[in-house]
Amino acid sequence: MSAKSNKNVDIRQKIVESALYLAVAQGWEYTTLRDIAQHSGISASDLYDVIDDKNDILVILGKIIDKKLLDNIDISEDDSISSRDRLFDILMDRYEALNDYRDGVAAIFESFKYDPKQIIISMPHLCRSISWMLEMSTIETAGVSGMVKVVGLTGFYIKVLKVWIKDDSKDLSKTMAALDQALDRAESAANLLGF
Repeated sequence: MSAKSNKNVDIRQKIVESALYLAVAQGWEYTTLRDIAQHSGISASDLYDVIDDKNDILVILGKIIDKKLLDNIDISEDDSISSRDRLFDILMDRYEALNDYRDGVAAIFESFKYDPKQIIISMPHLCRSISWMLEMSTIETAGVSGMVKVVGLTGFYIKVLKVWIKDDSKDLSKTMAALDQALDRAESAANLLGF
């Protein structure tokens, strides 16, 4: 990795950490790009080089989480494991990786109640992440049926995210139960629709 790439990674991490801290401290909806630049100690110019707007911070966070997950996925795993079980494990790993950012994610999610367009703006990026999770679970995402799977699972993911935000158990047992139920519903819907 070049020195410039390392600098961008460091800047991105600083931006995400500052943005999440400020989301908790003052609310995501009240956090400005100026606040983030000041808190992170990054110049306005460097911030501009990395992001176009606050939504890009959520994209960066999603990529950080996805990268952690993808680093730990063994694509040569035993094929006897069902796609559904792989998907369950991958999505649980995603919620566990989010634990490092729980308070900030919860604050941002809470702010969506006051500015619902933000969740709509974020959807394409989350759908892209979910598509990766499906593909790594050996579930096809091509064509119309793939689009339906991605959009449907994204909806279930968000529903389970609400449970995760309130799940104070050490083993995320409430999140696991909600995810298991959501995947059962997704599987039933896919079978019903012939996917």
